[in-house]
This record gives sequence, structure tokens and C-alpha cells, in this order.
Amino acid sequence: MHSATEPGRLRPAVTAPTPAARTHGRGFWVVVAVFAVLMAFTTLPTPLYPLYQQRDGFPTFVITLIFAAYGFGVMAGLYLTGHVSDYLGRRKVIMAAASMELASAIMFTLLADTTSLLIARFLCGVGIGALTATATAHLSELRSVARPREDGSFASTAAGVVNTGGLALGPLLAGLLTQWLPAPLTVPFAVWVVLIVIALVAMLFVPETVPEDTVRPPYRPQQVHIDDSARPVFAATAVAAASAFSVLGVFTSLTASFVGGTLHHHSRLLSGAIVFGVLGASALSQVLLGSRSVGLRLRTGMALMATGLVLVATASLSQSLVLFVVAGVLAGAGVGLVFNVALATAARVSSSEHRGGTLAGMFLAAYAGITVPVIAAGLALTWFPAVGVLATFALVVLVAVLVSTGRMIALDGPGASHD
Repeated sequence: MHSATEPGRLRPAVTAPTPAARTHGRGFWVVVAVFAVLMAFTTLPTPLYPLYQQRDGFPTFVITLIFAAYGFGVMAGLYLTGHVSDYLGRRKVIMAAASMELASAIMFTLLADTTSLLIARFLCGVGIGALTATATAHLSELRSVARPREDGSFASTAAGVVNTGGLALGPLLAGLLTQWLPAPLTVPFAVWVVLIVIALVAMLFVPETVPEDTVRPPYRPQQVHIDDSARPVFAATAVAAASAFSVLGVFTSLTASFVGGTLHHHSRLLSGAIVFGVLGASALSQVLLGSRSVGLRLRTGMALMATGLVLVATASLSQSLVLFVVAGVLAGAGVGLVFNVALATAARVSSSEHRGGTLAGMFLAAYAGITVPVIAAGLALTWFPAVGVLATFALVVLVAVLVSTGRMIALDGPGASHD
């Protein structure tokens, strides 16, 4: 038997990572962390809405307006700035978005009136609108340098997990920070002021992936760049993403009111934990199944969302907390898989020079789904009981989910051959 040092013994070639690969690899994980911190901030107020309602004396409908202010801010950020990182640079836009989140966090910390709350939520949304597509594109490009032999699925899965996983952490950490500590409407936001400052400093050390000599075109608002042959796939995927995010919108905006008002459980930690379960299941399903075929992810996501939505309607009518939690976890897991496919599809059909714009278009559709249905639900709560509103919403979204994901499957699971 030959030893490892004998002449003639063939050894596998090992290529050491280049300095650029190492730098971009570290940058990838920094952007993951920054992305997570900023996404968690967006859901930080979720279990606190009843406290704002108690402080300011507004009806439940105003809670949906506050949430809608965030959604409209996201859409404004996507429409106005979601594509500019394609030529201004990913790092610059991420740092600008983080600065917007910092301003919002400072407002939450120092100001105490409903108008300021609305403005702070809108600013938060604008920052996230600029962030989501930019950070997703940045992660893809950093990973392509750090791991050039990968097919891109890891970066897409990481972006989807961080997006929904960060959203999941916000309500849970807010519940933990406010259940027993004083000043529940100040402490969590003060903590995030510090975290966002750290994130801004960390971004200074992340490589830029857009060449400095990239031609800067005349500014115009967001346009989605999709080849004509890919439009049917992209349209079906965008509708599915909107339907999926509408589920997240209702859970993040109305869970505290439903659990506290209808079910009479007033623990902020409980409300935060429920939303964490919904959004955490969304992230976990992507981790577990993110590398499986598109067809499997779509069918599994559709089945989980359909089952969860049926159980949401049942839980609201029976006023069962346990059933409501189970419904949220199942629906959230399905949302994660559908959103994962949506991101991968948007990245696949986009050209490199328009990737930020295409991803912004996908997020624009998703956040339209998270905003418009929430406003409709809030209006309905003005005249109808929460039980009936939740049940009706669940059934309407169920139809949209089945139609859109069914269309995606009929189109051969967008990009199935590319997995």
C-alpha cells in the first residue's frame, strides 16, 4: 500500500481560496447579519400595538393603518429606489436603507404620538423597500465570488431565510424585552438603535460588487425588466408571492388584537411568540426544503398554505388558540416555500445588469399583497367582528393561493429544469 508521501501517489488538487473569495465570503455573512437585524426591526412593534392603542385611544382600524403605512413605504422604496443599486452600488444603497431604519428607530424611541408612529412606520417601510432587492442581489453576487462553482441556490435560500427569519425574530424579541422590563414602548427600539449603528459600521468592510465604472443612466422610477418569453412565469410567481405575503400581513398586524381582544390572552410574549412561530416556520421550511426541486417546493407550499388557511378560518370561528397557532405555523411554512421559489425565479429570469430591478419588482408584488388585504381587513373590522373577518380573509386568500400556485405548476414549476 502506498503512503500519502510516496512518489506516484496521486493527490486530489486543492485550490486555496483567493483573497477576493475570502473577503467576499466574509462580506456575505456580514450582509446576512445586517439584513436580519433590519428585517427584525420591521416587526418589532407587532406585539406592542395594543399598548399603542391603549396609550392613544384609537380603534383597531388604526392599527391596520399603521401597518399599511409601513407597506406603502415599502412599495414607495421599491418603486423609487429598488433598482438604483444596479448602478450606484449595493453597499451604498444598503447603508442608506440602514440609515433610514435608524431614523425610524430614533423616532420610535423619543416620540410618543400616533402621527409620529405613522411617520416612523412609513420611513421604516421606505428603507426596507430600498433594502430587500438590493441585499438579495448583493448576497447573490458576493456568494458567486466566494463560491464560484455553486449554482446560486444557496444565496437565494439564504436571502429568503434571512428575509422571513429576520421578520420572525422581531416580535419574539419585542415580547421578551417588554414582558418584564419597564418602558415597553422605548426599550426595544433603543436596543435597535444600537444594533443598527453596529450594522452601519460593519457594512463599511463589505466589498462592493457593482463595478465603479458602471454607466449611470438617467434616473426614472422602478421598471421591471423581464424578457417577453418569461412574462407568464413571472406574472404567476408575482401573484403567488402577493398571496403568500398577505398571510404574513394579517398575522403580523392583527395577531395581538385577535389573541388579546377576542381570545382574552394579554401576554405580549405570547403574541410575539405566535408571530415568531408563523414567520419562523416560513424560514425553517426554506432551510429544510430549499434545495429540493421547484415542483416539490411548490406542491408542498401550496398544500401547507391551503391547510393552514382552512384551519385559520376554523380557529377564528371556534375561537381556539391552539388551532390558531397550528394554522399559523402551517400557513407560514407554506409561505416560505412559495416565496423561496418566487425569489429563485426572479433571480433566474433577470439579466445581471437588471437583477436589482427584477427582484424589486418581485418584492413590489409581495408587499402589495401584504398591504392591500390588511387595509381591507382593517376596514371590515370597523363593521364586522374579528372572527368573521379572519374566516373570510382566510377563504379569499385560499382561492388566490390555489389559483396562482396551480398556474406556476402548470408552467412546469418555473425553472424546474434549472434546479
